Amino acid sequence: MEITANMAGNVWKIVVAEGDQVEEDQDVVILESMKMEIPIAAEEAGTIKELKVAEGDFVNEGDVLAILE
Repeated sequence: MEITANMAGNVWKIVVAEGDQVEEDQDVVILESMKMEIPIAAEEAGTIKELKVAEGDFVNEGDVLAILE
């Protein structure tokens, strides 16, 4: 499963690492847009297989942030 950005912004903080177990609704990445912090959460429980972004990256709406398995 892909975790995607729901809006454009900068990757302010990544709060998980590859290999981490995450629960449904657990924050994975925090975006910063228009001086607001927007948490992006996992839609289901699983393991972070791959992070596709780094802190400081700019992402557009729909961009893949992480792969969950």
